[in-house]
Amino acid sequence: MVHIDWLGRAVTQTSTLHPYIPGKPVETLLREKGLDRAVKLASNENPYGSSPKAIAAIKKAATEVHRYPDGDATQLKTSLAAFHAVAADQILIGNGSNEVLELLIRTFAGPGDEVVYARRGFIVYALAAQAAGATGIAVPESDGLTHNLDAMAAAVTDQTKIVCIANPNNPTGTLHDNKAIQTFLDSLPRDVIVIVDEAYYEFVADQLGDSVQNLSHPGLVISRTFSKAYGLAGCRVGYAVANHTIIGLANRFREPFNINLLAQAAAVAALDDREWVMEHVAKTLAERDRLETALQSMGISGGHSFANFVLLRHTQSSAILQGLENHGIIPRPLAPYGMADYLRISVGTAGENTEFLRILETIVPHVDETE
Repeated sequence: MVHIDWLGRAVTQTSTLHPYIPGKPVETLLREKGLDRAVKLASNENPYGSSPKAIAAIKKAATEVHRYPDGDATQLKTSLAAFHAVAADQILIGNGSNEVLELLIRTFAGPGDEVVYARRGFIVYALAAQAAGATGIAVPESDGLTHNLDAMAAAVTDQTKIVCIANPNNPTGTLHDNKAIQTFLDSLPRDVIVIVDEAYYEFVADQLGDSVQNLSHPGLVISRTFSKAYGLAGCRVGYAVANHTIIGLANRFREPFNINLLAQAAAVAALDDREWVMEHVAKTLAERDRLETALQSMGISGGHSFANFVLLRHTQSSAILQGLENHGIIPRPLAPYGMADYLRISVGTAGENTEFLRILETIVPHVDETE
């Protein structure tokens, strides 16, 4: 009898690897609670929908879905290159920024290598590093929320191949200006890949300025997404801008046709509707400020956020989570990040935020009484 040991090896290698867990779907909560309506404030989506131009482009492209998409996403790359004033071969397209991050980590890190990131940085850095067989180095934040750039620089060794920074950070919402980021970049070895993850860039564009043109390092990669401000989370389009050599190497690991035809068309159109995007970013920022002010007045604010979500902090956050879900509101618990007292609340529309606050105000007093 032939002895087959691949299953045992696979189990051993993946025993501590866990998949990314997204926010609870509306359909799941409706089924669990027997509700007929729910508001999802868990995944930092654009609550206003997508640009009318993007919707029109999807409808037009739908007549061609029997054909394979452009495997190189030529039109999207060309549009992004023009938008960022770089060459098209400096653009890497991914199935959401998640795939972009995974491609980069898989390309440049493996067994024996290290990937440095903040302890409470985006959890995909740790998952992707582990999947690649690399060692993740999680650096604690100085205040529990903000990347400690000095400590991260000190954590870099000869084995370090990649450093990841989320700016603004998810899930803590903190931000470093580009001056601080450049100082950090200057402190790093020239052969290290540095991923600056700017998934929430549009919400701080006025403060940061043009990161692509203003930041400099041979291994710099700036990643962004169409899932947040652009309102295309369901299309899954992310991208990175970097040196053409870095992009060329990562492309060798990219699956063919990784961006479907409808997604490519939608992203090109959305990029061309900057006025719509920034109009709805302004609405989101105004609503974010309203939510933070309300949480502060209740004494449960988890700190200021620079993204399209706010942080709620309470020692009985699990009870608040349960109460909100019972009333059809879906927040995001942050226990997987070691932040058991926190809930992350995506900024919704004015009506959704009003409903959330109304329900929250009925829950918190009862929770406080049980402490």
